[in-house]
Amino acid sequence: MYRNRNNLIIGFHGCDAEVCHGLLNHPNEILKSERPYDWLGHGIYFWENNYERALSWAKDKAQRGEIKHPAVIGAVLTLDYCFDLLDNQFIEMICQSYELMVESYNAIGKAIPKNRDSSADKHKDKILRDLDCSVIEFMHQKTQEQITEDMSTKGYSNWRAFDSARGVFTEGGPAFDGAGIQRKSHIQICIRNANCIKGFFLPRKEVAF
Repeated sequence: MYRNRNNLIIGFHGCDAEVCHGLLNHPNEILKSERPYDWLGHGIYFWENNYERALSWAKDKAQRGEIKHPAVIGAVLTLDYCFDLLDNQFIEMICQSYELMVESYNAIGKAIPKNRDSSADKHKDKILRDLDCSVIEFMHQKTQEQITEDMSTKGYSNWRAFDSARGVFTEGGPAFDGAGIQRKSHIQICIRNANCIKGFFLPRKEVAF
């Protein structure tokens, strides 16, 4: 009953200026990320209500020569049926998916992926999340396989494909000496179903009237 997230939220996507204006002018031409180390699996990523973090991320990519002109595009989102890792039931689900994936990989002699450090990350926060991404994508695959089997044999399924994923992440080192608060802590959203994106907008600066 409480798994749907139907309320509107604001997300910010850090990117190159060309991508930003491309989405403004052609909002249905959305490219999802399918990198093996994506934190929440494959989809299009947003920082939840965090413009500054999105801009900082884009600037870091520009410094590494991965994009030319850092920019941020805003989006109005619903999460709908969300794999929300701030919710205990979904944390339990991913734990079970990990165990099933390990069994499956071991049966065919396939190595279990590992989360890795990036040479660009001095805090060693394991920001290349190959393991996490593999477990989440394994879960999505098994869910879709169950839906397909149910529809074939029964004509309906009690399983549903997830529209989005959401998680809270702490990284970036202590905010101050001895702190448990991290400098780059944030909530990240991964949209799998593009229909969750209700529209894009160019963020504006606050002004005094």
